Amino acid sequence: MFHILGVLIIGLVVGVIAKLLMPGRDPGSFIITILLGIAGSFVGTFIGRALGLYSEGQSAGFIMSVIGAIVLLAIYHMVRRKRPA
Repeated sequence: MFHILGVLIIGLVVGVIAKLLMPGRDPGSFIITILLGIAGSFVGTFIGRALGLYSEGQSAGFIMSVIGAIVLLAIYHMVRRKRPA
């Protein structure tokens, strides 16, 4: 139970930091911010493993999670720009 609560809190913090560092208009609900942070951790883990920073079984650290969330926001901005208004 406390592990899930910890994941949600860290996801929220990572999502908020990523939104502060990435300029532009982002989806803004509380739940979306948490999901962005959690997904950023997965993306950060994938990037870290591809670069050889993490071995199998290790997860991304805080900074790499923020980088992963920024990557997701950048993808969101690119997709959003290509849609006709």
